[in-house]
Amino acid sequence: MTPTITAFERSPDGGRGQARDMRVRWALEEVGQPYDVRLLSLCAMKQPAHLAINPFGQIPTYEEGDLCLFESGSIVLHIAERHAGLLPENANARARAITWMFAALSTIEPPILERETAVLLERDAPWHAERLPMVEDRIRKRLSELSRHLGDADWLDSAFSAGDLVMVGVLRRLNRSGLLGEFPNLAAYVARAEARPAFRRAFDAQLAVARAASGG
Repeated sequence: MTPTITAFERSPDGGRGQARDMRVRWALEEVGQPYDVRLLSLCAMKQPAHLAINPFGQIPTYEEGDLCLFESGSIVLHIAERHAGLLPENANARARAITWMFAALSTIEPPILERETAVLLERDAPWHAERLPMVEDRIRKRLSELSRHLGDADWLDSAFSAGDLVMVGVLRRLNRSGLLGEFPNLAAYVARAEARPAFRRAFDAQLAVARAASGG
């Protein structure tokens, strides 16, 4: 059965591949699973039909038969468990890959999202100039720890896995901040993942939606 995922009809990122459906598209491309996409407007995301799938009115969602999932990390894990290629066969290595998925979403992403809130929504607040450097220092601390672990390795734990996919999806949110460039091995890590054919297919698919929405 071909799964259906949801994505923005008009993505706020303008097609830079940072909307969270990108992670799901990438995972499906990595395992060679065809999929359909249902595009939603911001208004449609808050309607009962979509809220029945995701009670928070967000994307992406994943539908396959009578299975409906939301949260990109959960969806990627489901895909990785159903298909070969994103989780190692060795039980311990498999557990470590899943741990890196959680680390990406629970440890690395929160301060990055905090920075996005500060930049996009709090720019005019009187305390913005003081708050932003503090948030960015929290990001640097986490990046420094991640950089130390990665060292000169290609991937977080031997071969590329769902842990790397989710981690890179999170780190890419820093592409325009300049922060990632302070850690050359992390910048190279992201670039290495972005060069994967499955990533390029997913990115191009999301970009095509953005271009169609803008009439480009």
